Amino acid sequence: MQPPRLHLFQGYGVELEYMLVDRTTLQVKPITDELLKHVLGSYGSDYENGMVTWSNELVLHVVELKSSRPESNLNGLEHAFAENVERINALLSTWNAMLMPSAAHPFMNPQTETKLWPHDNNEVYEIYNTIFDCRGHGWSNLQSTHLNLPFYDDEEFAKLHAAIRLILPILPGLCASSPILDGKYTGALDMRMNYYKTNQSKLPSITGKVIPEAVFSKRNYINAIYEKIKTDIKPFDPNDDLNPIWVNSRGAIPRFDRGSIEIRIMDIQECPSADLSIVKLVVETIKCFVSEKFLDIESQMKWKTETLAQLLDQTTQKAQEVVIENEDYLKVFGYPGKKATVRELWQHIFERLIRIGTDSLGKTNHEIEVILSEGTLAQRILRALGKDHSPQNISSVYRLLCSCLAQNKMFIP
Repeated sequence: MQPPRLHLFQGYGVELEYMLVDRTTLQVKPITDELLKHVLGSYGSDYENGMVTWSNELVLHVVELKSSRPESNLNGLEHAFAENVERINALLSTWNAMLMPSAAHPFMNPQTETKLWPHDNNEVYEIYNTIFDCRGHGWSNLQSTHLNLPFYDDEEFAKLHAAIRLILPILPGLCASSPILDGKYTGALDMRMNYYKTNQSKLPSITGKVIPEAVFSKRNYINAIYEKIKTDIKPFDPNDDLNPIWVNSRGAIPRFDRGSIEIRIMDIQECPSADLSIVKLVVETIKCFVSEKFLDIESQMKWKTETLAQLLDQTTQKAQEVVIENEDYLKVFGYPGKKATVRELWQHIFERLIRIGTDSLGKTNHEIEVILSEGTLAQRILRALGKDHSPQNISSVYRLLCSCLAQNKMFIP
């Protein structure tokens, strides 16, 4: 039976993806199936543990922790995630393994170390592997935080989709956490997003420009996007095993069957308190758009995908340090100046939300203040590394990140 549909902001689904690594070497440890078997009694893909469910992902060295149901209490959810991280780490010690945060493993070789989930539902993974070859970083070394927001009908979908499109381009300014791959600085603070944009380029309709098209009804979305994906993927999927609804890989994906939009642009952070603080800030910002406190709905809908996608390309590279010179975009958030860095814009948004008074941010928020004063996790990782990008120093910094995750505390080098 389908659960009852929620209205806007009545509950949230949050998903956090973590790597399993060897405690001694930090190499990826492809044992998620054994972890799930340990708690389930046999191989399976989901273990519900109260507010949080543990799930498998495409590859065997990643486990997803997700809210078992939509939750309205994000503080309670943060504590539940932290408790489940603690429990999983205790279980993983049997295999001399532990959880590692951040959006990319710093020295995994996906060509030789990737192992796909071999158990239930693996047929879909095998089709993906046949089409795209899932051994690259873009498939096997990308960990993110997903936020699911509910809508009840077409009217609520239109408001939510319009609001989400506007904030997607600046999310890497809060969330970038993937600067190191293959043992070196990639030149991008959010390398995960670089791969996300291109790893399905064989079929461009699947990802589009990552920023979703300006489509604001179920009928138009199905006609403009899902039908195109269905047509393009057919030659590679003659048995129709792949559903366009879950093949769609834009940065925000509507699920009309259950009434939610999933935001997928956020790199995962070093601990649940950081992730949930960002989630709260994003939710409160979207609320202000939906209630037209920042800008009327009609004006929100007019923003062109190309303009927003260009900004996302910039923040993928430089995160908070991007200088926005599009005065119209800054005005969307009520920013008073003609140009601003993404960090300055988020500082303005944060302070404005505090002044308005919000449901979940409170008067202060330590985690957001750290991100805005010390930089994104990617910037803090690079500062901790300094000029020494040796394997030993990279391992040392990422070991500290594992410790932050275990203790649910921010990483401040």
